Amino acid sequence: MKTPTLYLIPAPLAPVPVTAVLPEDHIALVRTLTHFVVEELRTARRYLSALGLKPDDLHLDVLNEHTSAEEHPALLAPLRQGTSMGLLSEAGYPAVADPGAELVALAHKEQFRVVPLVGPSSIGMALMASGLNGQQFAFHGYLPVQALLRDKKIKELERQSAKEQQTQIFMETPYRNASVFEALLKCCAPQTKLTLAIHITHPQAFICTKTIEEWKHNRPDFEEVYRKKPCVYLLMS
Repeated sequence: MKTPTLYLIPAPLAPVPVTAVLPEDHIALVRTLTHFVVEELRTARRYLSALGLKPDDLHLDVLNEHTSAEEHPALLAPLRQGTSMGLLSEAGYPAVADPGAELVALAHKEQFRVVPLVGPSSIGMALMASGLNGQQFAFHGYLPVQALLRDKKIKELERQSAKEQQTQIFMETPYRNASVFEALLKCCAPQTKLTLAIHITHPQAFICTKTIEEWKHNRPDFEEVYRKKPCVYLLMS
């Protein structure tokens, strides 16, 4: 009997063919699964259909920011019944800046096998392309929404980067990209380096590293060209 396994299945970061970001053997493996935990049903059905599955024949359970800890155990029911299953995020790696982490922790606690599959990671790809310190780095998820707290956090990250010589990485909801970029220009020193990694893996992706001073004279068009496009920010002081 095969060991029931929780497979962590990366999702595309941009609207590109799944074969462009997932290996063929991983696609073949996903096609053997019938049970999935997903962040959003409509997106997951579209993705699984692109992988060659028939969503109507699948069992899909939702795990998102509204799912309580008390609901997590029921989501692993297929594993307890001896059936392998998959965990999907909306984009990129499941359980990284994603509510799936607690489910993975529960799978380990119950001694189930957990296998991560190869696929796109916006955090790793942005760091790789930034030219900033790839030996020492920290990921901070999302910045505070409130402007004063956001600005305070940006200054803290800049100080931490200078002290530790550490690349600071964070992301933001796309519709706040313009305001976050302006806050970075306001809060950071002119010589601090900032990488913008926008719409990674898309044919029109934009990844560029400049100092804050240089960005002030060459601002990306977040209102038109990069409107509502996902962005990863990397800061190095």
